[in-house]
Amino acid sequence: MSDHDPGLMTVFAEALERTDPAERAAYLDAACGDDAPLRLRVEALLAAHDGAGRFLEADATAAVERDLASTQQATGAGAPEGTPPSELVTGEHRPDGDDPTLAGTPPAGRPVAFVPGRVIAGRYTLLEVLGEGGMGTVYRAEQSQPVKRQVALKLIKVGMDSRSVLARFDAERQALAMMDHPNIARVYDGGATEAHQPFFVMELVDGVPITDYCDRLRLPVDARLQLFVAVCQAVQHAHQKGVIHRDLKPSNVMVTEVDGRPTPKVIDFGVAKATEANLTDHSLGDTGAIVGTPTYMSPEQADPSSMDIDTRTDVYALGVILYELLAGSPPLDASQFKRGALLEMLRMVREVDPSKPSTKVSTADALPSIAANRAVDPDHLKRALRGDLDWIVMKALEKDRTRRYETANGLGADILRHLASEPVLAAPPSRSYRLRKFVRKHRAGVIAASLVLLALVAGVAGTTWGLFEARRAADAERLARLDAQEHEKKAVAAAEGERLARLDAQDKKRLAEENEKKAVAAAEEERKAKETVEDVLRFVESKVFAAARPKGQHGGLGYTT
Repeated sequence: MSDHDPGLMTVFAEALERTDPAERAAYLDAACGDDAPLRLRVEALLAAHDGAGRFLEADATAAVERDLASTQQATGAGAPEGTPPSELVTGEHRPDGDDPTLAGTPPAGRPVAFVPGRVIAGRYTLLEVLGEGGMGTVYRAEQSQPVKRQVALKLIKVGMDSRSVLARFDAERQALAMMDHPNIARVYDGGATEAHQPFFVMELVDGVPITDYCDRLRLPVDARLQLFVAVCQAVQHAHQKGVIHRDLKPSNVMVTEVDGRPTPKVIDFGVAKATEANLTDHSLGDTGAIVGTPTYMSPEQADPSSMDIDTRTDVYALGVILYELLAGSPPLDASQFKRGALLEMLRMVREVDPSKPSTKVSTADALPSIAANRAVDPDHLKRALRGDLDWIVMKALEKDRTRRYETANGLGADILRHLASEPVLAAPPSRSYRLRKFVRKHRAGVIAASLVLLALVAGVAGTTWGLFEARRAADAERLARLDAQEHEKKAVAAAEGERLARLDAQDKKRLAEENEKKAVAAAEEERKAKETVEDVLRFVESKVFAAARPKGQHGGLGYTT
């Protein structure tokens, strides 16, 4: 059954609604029955959910577990079949505040494993819980033989006994056993309990995270750098032994005082990765899983699909720690994100370039307190960070790992050069590099801007010829305008002439019509006058002359016969 199985999520959701531990346990007994793998997965999800509130604090990663299903669907990454959710994102949790797990009381739904006074392997008495991670719990214990001393005992969680967890646990034990460095916690012993729970015993580092230690003692910048160089040397030793830590952060670099001198100790190789195949049959981390703490992840580590992780991922994490030691906070502040914003955090790790430490402190509201923790005034702190330290930090934080320091020793050596007032190897990126990087990031905008710039350059190159052509064009336009005006005048005159001609034609037509009417009237008058004359003549002839004419004569004035 996969972690995305509807039955699993249904049981988980129902169990989540039952806040009373006894009621929840009774429900799980009824819902899971004899299905032990289902019961373990549901309990792992409940444990991850109960610890989710610590995700956005400095060292917590438990809340990421709750978001992994959606993360893997979005990125296409997957975990090996059967991997419990709590293995997908790992990292130790240091004691903080009033977390009930720190008193040895697990949250509801988590199998109870800690009993004060419990004896492991007949010689280790558990005293208290120091921290808790995805697969195991670290206890303060008292060793009774062959020597009496307090130690740190890491015990795998009850129920977290899958093959992948056991392989990783064994690999961490082997990795620590291989290393022998004063700044790495030593491994003393290992084995299994009577209940077959694997454990190993290591040096008890009774200290505080390196950033807290420096702030509490208000160490100046140079003292912080000297402590950090020792951390770089410890990480280099791990790399030489074929181990990449993959979860370097302040809480995994504890500072304790040895003979009155501060000594940093690198701890928690629980998500380390072997660089040599013969270290163990299994990688200490899972392929395709989000491994580590997002704030301190390298860009390649923040890509779930990436399988190419090398020692330079630890160099990047060292750069983040150095940034925090100098500027008071890491480049990516997890507190600005809401719970569940894992994908956005990973995107910013991969794509967003951090500001320089000097810029970070210059714009920080807490600059006075940051400077006070470094025993300097704010202006002096800004000046101290500009130049060498800005360059060193930004070289370690390069997104392109080929431009980072090749080794942790390389980073430490450049810091020593700075402390000795010698030229550092880190240098500000060249203009050509910054230009290439800008072009890759803003390709579409650069293409559009390049076209505009090309047009501007072409215009500047032809300024003289352009002015001449512009003058010619202006003259031609003026002449064209005058010609247009002349044409317009002619058009107006023509229109006026046409109007007058039209009026004249109308007048002529009217006159012709009047003359025609007059001619018709005259002709009519002439006709009427002629008719009148003819009527008079007929009357005279018929009346007057007829009476006087002799009888027998017809017509005229002659006489009839």
